[in-house]
Amino acid sequence: MQAVSLRHRATFLENYLNPALDAGLIEMTQPDAPRSPTQKYRLTALGRQLLTAL
Repeated sequence: MQAVSLRHRATFLENYLNPALDAGLIEMTQPDAPRSPTQKYRLTALGRQLLTAL
């Protein structure tokens, strides 16, 4: 959220995080614990391809 200067968590989840997860651009580092306070996300191979194309 800080990287894109957003403060409202619900908007961030609905508009950015969930669509990126659904598209397969990012993945959870702890998929069994999606609400963990230590949850992080990483780019998938598809996400890295898109990033280099941009």
